[in-house]
Amino acid sequence: MVGLTCVEIDLLDYAVKKSFNLDPFSGCVFLFCGSQRDRFKALYWDGQGFWLLNKRFGNGKLAWPNNEDEVRELSDEQVMRLMQGFVIDHLQCK
Repeated sequence: MVGLTCVEIDLLDYAVKKSFNLDPFSGCVFLFCGSQRDRFKALYWDGQGFWLLNKRFGNGKLAWPNNEDEVRELSDEQVMRLMQGFVIDHLQCK
């Protein structure tokens, strides 16, 4: 039986490749938001394997793109602010 985490990694890896035409092995961190916008997952390849990080906020919601046109590359500072629950719209992209 395959573990749930392995299936999640495979699905997110597939989404990065097929939906966004990006390379999941690039060393970039790919963020995915839950439908209720109270949690997100991060997929990262470290050269040896994938890391799957999950964060759920106790209260509050994430400011998240509504469609593919709003998806963008984030700076390290923006990712840190997002993980802390802050809105990142006023920060400049890389």
